[in-house]
Amino acid sequence: MKQQREHWGTRLGFIMATAGSAIGLGSLWRFPYVTGQNGGGAFVMLYLFFTLIIGIPVFISELLIGRASQKSAVLAYNDLSHGSTHWKLLGWLNLITSFIILSYYSVVSGWTLNYTVMSLNNFTANKTPEQIRNIFEILFKSGDISVFWHFIFMTMTVGVVFCGIRKGIEYWSKILTPALFTILIGLFIYSTTLPGFPAAVKFILYPDFSKLTASGVLTALGMSLFTLSVGLGIILTYGSYMKNSDDIPKTGLIIGSVSVLVSLFSALMIFPIVFTFGFKPEAGPGLVFQTLPVLFSKLPGTILLSTTFFILFVFATLTSAISLLEIIVANLIEVFEWTRTKAVLIAGLLAFLLGIPTALSGSGTLFKNWKAIFGGDFFDTVNNITATWFMPISAFLTVIFISFIMKKNFSEQEFSKGTTLQKTMHIWFFLVRYVAPIAIFIIILQETGVINLSKLFTK
Repeated sequence: MKQQREHWGTRLGFIMATAGSAIGLGSLWRFPYVTGQNGGGAFVMLYLFFTLIIGIPVFISELLIGRASQKSAVLAYNDLSHGSTHWKLLGWLNLITSFIILSYYSVVSGWTLNYTVMSLNNFTANKTPEQIRNIFEILFKSGDISVFWHFIFMTMTVGVVFCGIRKGIEYWSKILTPALFTILIGLFIYSTTLPGFPAAVKFILYPDFSKLTASGVLTALGMSLFTLSVGLGIILTYGSYMKNSDDIPKTGLIIGSVSVLVSLFSALMIFPIVFTFGFKPEAGPGLVFQTLPVLFSKLPGTILLSTTFFILFVFATLTSAISLLEIIVANLIEVFEWTRTKAVLIAGLLAFLLGIPTALSGSGTLFKNWKAIFGGDFFDTVNNITATWFMPISAFLTVIFISFIMKKNFSEQEFSKGTTLQKTMHIWFFLVRYVAPIAIFIIILQETGVINLSKLFTK
């Protein structure tokens, strides 16, 4: 029997849930270190520009497709493609991508739980910087510990999604997302008291275009999509729970602004600590788990500071993981007419099982010859496949779908429902039809190695 579709109980709940989905490791973890690697201010300026002209328009497109269809990805693309049976494959690509990302995202999130508990136990006490850095290497190689925390985190995610939209996702988003903002602002205020804060502000907000490369421009463009969680079907699914009276353009602008602010606050929280102790800003992916614990150990109130920081990451990763699981569950409910209980338990179990090879990547106890064959461990492989291929292709096909497959008049009507920003419709449609496809296609060519803009523009 087909179940009646739930809708968000309140506009605030929807915004909190969608903002929580967009704000995850992209804003808190990836944005700061990528900014450091790409020279700071000029990269940030381009990120802001691309978020406005590409990220937010694509975000609005996914919301529009979801609300117009009142379906999740697979059936949404099927129903709005005027009888074509091929576009539902894009929905399946969304589903598969979210499933793979959730599996390894849960492992990384489990590491944040582990670091939270370690921080409570003052794990940096009486250790040299090198010993503190090596703790992550030990954790990465300890498959049993990684699997344990992966299980704990996945159980937390399943527990929230199990309760449904209003009683689960919306309820917990109203708690977790404001808590995330509160902790982030508190840590930011603390960072303003550090000697390195002026240098951090200059590095992040003052554009030095001599430090920006052609590939860095594309990285900024990709980051504008990544931090908004577009190209996964998540925003489409959340949009399908919207009411016709909800304002899609205004929601897109609000969530886009929140995502940008969180990214900037994250950088302004982290880099003052980095600059205070003379570390280089281009620390890379190990910034959170290796560099910052060393720096926390040098500051007053190490236990409180470190614990609060990793709790922030737990909240951020949990709100994102919830949305990843929800897109899988929503599609299983609609396509196979499963109950929510069955869909959540099966999806959660399968995501946990697929995450085990990632959790064991460092230990070498599973797929011992994987690295020799694929050139990287299992974690690297699934991460590269989703980031390099699945997500960009999905985002590209999404804008093609709304630009050329859906009828323009239908898109205009759906865009105008419940909004006072009808006059922006033509700007949005122009950006989605002409600007976004070209930009995303160039990203795909760059990421897949077909072109190398750095070499093209280097004499």
